[in-house]
Amino acid sequence: MTHAAYFISDAHLGAKAPDAEEREARLIAFFENITHKAGQLFIMGDLFDFWIEYTHAIRPDYFHVLYELRRLKKQGVEIHYLAGNHDFALGAFLSEKLGVVVHPSGWMNLTLQGKTIFLSHGDGLMPSDHGYRVLKKILRNTLCQKIYRLLHPNWGVPLAEMFSRTSRDQINFRSRESERNAYRRVAKDKLKEGPDIVVFGHTHYPEMRSWNGKIYCNTGDWIQHFTYAVLENGEIHLKKFGLDDQKFDVLPFPPD
Repeated sequence: MTHAAYFISDAHLGAKAPDAEEREARLIAFFENITHKAGQLFIMGDLFDFWIEYTHAIRPDYFHVLYELRRLKKQGVEIHYLAGNHDFALGAFLSEKLGVVVHPSGWMNLTLQGKTIFLSHGDGLMPSDHGYRVLKKILRNTLCQKIYRLLHPNWGVPLAEMFSRTSRDQINFRSRESERNAYRRVAKDKLKEGPDIVVFGHTHYPEMRSWNGKIYCNTGDWIQHFTYAVLENGEIHLKKFGLDDQKFDVLPFPPD
């Protein structure tokens, strides 16, 4: 039997919200549900609202999900973690303690179930993201991260929370149809380069688009939509987690 590959993004765990515990519980239920179905799990960035890896401190409110990832790994699920714009400072903890394969670049190419696939969290891909791409290089600079970690967690964590909240608000503001179309154009251009499937996160808007038999999938989020993608027998589907795992329709790309 071919095990399925699952793709999720943008849970933003740790973000202060009235439904934070409920959202975490729903994500853990999803992990439990795929335990004996999954061959691979691809976390497409921003699982955590921010990730600052201190040498001797891990946020306690991440414990339950980290435990679930370790449990999945011990059950034989191969886990890949692509850095997002909120969890870009990934250190050795996830790989050394949990066995997760970390992709600091935030993207990867792979061949799976006979399909060539390009994965990316999606931040910085739009042509208009010039300023962010400069900021991204600064934030991901190892020296800058080392300097930031000199702050005690009691100071560093609240400061990061403030920046994360600002960034998340900007994503919510930018999640308009014009911005979605910009990501669709980027995805379509990438499909023209050769992959059978392109998967992004970041926009928090779940959708499937088809072009010349190829697929662009955006995994949505686990804040409002609770969506995930699954690749089974070479076919990718976008679903909403729940009692019936509602499946999304595949739509054509808008006209150029």
